[in-house]
Amino acid sequence: MTHPCFPSSRRTWAAWATLVVLAAPLLLGGCGTRDAAPASTFVLLDGSKITTADLLGKVTLVNFWATTCVSCVKEMPMLAATYNKYKDQGYETVAVAMSYDPPAWVLNFAQTRQLPFKVALDNTGEIASSWGDVKLTPTTYLVNKQGKIVKRYVGEPDEAALHRLIEKLLAAG
Repeated sequence: MTHPCFPSSRRTWAAWATLVVLAAPLLLGGCGTRDAAPASTFVLLDGSKITTADLLGKVTLVNFWATTCVSCVKEMPMLAATYNKYKDQGYETVAVAMSYDPPAWVLNFAQTRQLPFKVALDNTGEIASSWGDVKLTPTTYLVNKQGKIVKRYVGEPDEAALHRLIEKLLAAG
């Protein structure tokens, strides 16, 4: 079965697959290799605000998520446990709900699951746009104390590897 939009031969499929693999870092923005985190103002569920400038001096995880995202819901207990493990050592988490997520759903999710970290609403999509035009959830950034993006995860991060990197960043000056 052929379709004008899709390659018909195995060789063509292999070429397309290679192109996708090679282009993925460009399309997904790579891992952020020490780019400065964009200047952002996060509006939290309680109406208060926090900026990326306020987070300087802390290792910060910025997680873009949605209540309708199965992987996002699945990773939340790990993100909560990670936050609780490192919060007293200068670690912060900001979970940014996507613009299409109804604020009432986000509030209900955060309250019923007793999320211990900051939860922000991105009503306009401006924050997701400034952080690399985030469209896939979960997308998570780890930012060092100097405000530089150290790692970008698309999908759930490996917990042990994430903890090792957080510990390394917390120990760094």
